[in-house]
Amino acid sequence: MDFSFETAGRILFGAGRRRELPELALSLGKAPLVLAGRDQARVEFLIQALSERGAKPEVGSVSGEPSVARVLELTELARSAERDVIIAVGGGSVIDAAKAVAALLANPGHPLDYLEVVGAGKPLKNRSLPVIAVPTTAGTGAEVTKNAVIDVPEREVKVSLRSATMLPPVALLDPELTLSVPPDITRATGFDALTQVIEPFLSSARTPMTDALCREGIRRGASALPRVLRDGSDLEARSEMMLTSLFGGMALANAKLGAVHGFAGPLGGLSHAPHGALCAALLPASLRVNLRALRARGEACHLERFRELAALLTGKEDAQPEDAVSRIEELTKELRVVPLSGLGVSRELALRSVPMARRASSMKGNPIELTDEELEELVTSA
Repeated sequence: MDFSFETAGRILFGAGRRRELPELALSLGKAPLVLAGRDQARVEFLIQALSERGAKPEVGSVSGEPSVARVLELTELARSAERDVIIAVGGGSVIDAAKAVAALLANPGHPLDYLEVVGAGKPLKNRSLPVIAVPTTAGTGAEVTKNAVIDVPEREVKVSLRSATMLPPVALLDPELTLSVPPDITRATGFDALTQVIEPFLSSARTPMTDALCREGIRRGASALPRVLRDGSDLEARSEMMLTSLFGGMALANAKLGAVHGFAGPLGGLSHAPHGALCAALLPASLRVNLRALRARGEACHLERFRELAALLTGKEDAQPEDAVSRIEELTKELRVVPLSGLGVSRELALRSVPMARRASSMKGNPIELTDEELEELVTSA
């Protein structure tokens, strides 16, 4: 047995823990850059508290998934204002932007010098500026991952900066921050969280530590997602989904993902559809095609893993591998998941994404190498 495990330096979890942010920030630096999404009201308490303590916070915004151009703008803002710590309060896009900016401040150059797939892929050798990651959605797990997803519009793709030097020193998760998230975003981010505990659980790169996280995350997420969509004010269900997201982030950073995320990146770049909504649409088809391929190739150990997944999803110890597919299909119907066609993904775009998905880093964790025909079936049936 041989594996390694990397995650954020400290993880703070609990309702109301956002109140610890000012002191945490000032323990890491004296000149904070606060990044937030469209709703700047979320960080007013933080800006006021930092100002009262003598800090002069600079504030930046991230609207939508960060592009190369926006990352460069924010990096210049942080550099010119001589910032020494970044506090990211928002969804995965805000946290990814913060991690990218922190990495570029410590590693001079252009993002394309370091980006995977479409860039030079140079290593990020210097440790990033400290980032305190504070998620306000329960989905990406970006607060504990070592990558930042960046939109490259001219190449119609989303790819990552990736290095263990990008792991945030502090991840602070306060489920109360998710209580105001509307149902459509709760649905999309929730399915992303669930996908990110399912794919590492099935991954060819899984480890005993990621298995433990995924088992707990699958059980909690499958139960909590319908509850939180029935009642968005259910703090217990919100907390369960935030835990699922956290476990998924820790797992994917150490055991890779699979075909859902292999397609989600290229399709996001081609269609500009939200990442979580793409994952929700792709998950049933990915499970169905992968299970059929594993049966056809006689992969007994992976089939047993599907059987365990089915037991976790259904709560039935005698569940069969196909029950995993059926339960996810039921969940997507019950929670009104929109198919790819409803997200602006035409058949032509779907087929264009196949070679891009095959090259995606996320595809490396898929439990079996799928043929082009199987990949085409997966994406066109989603």
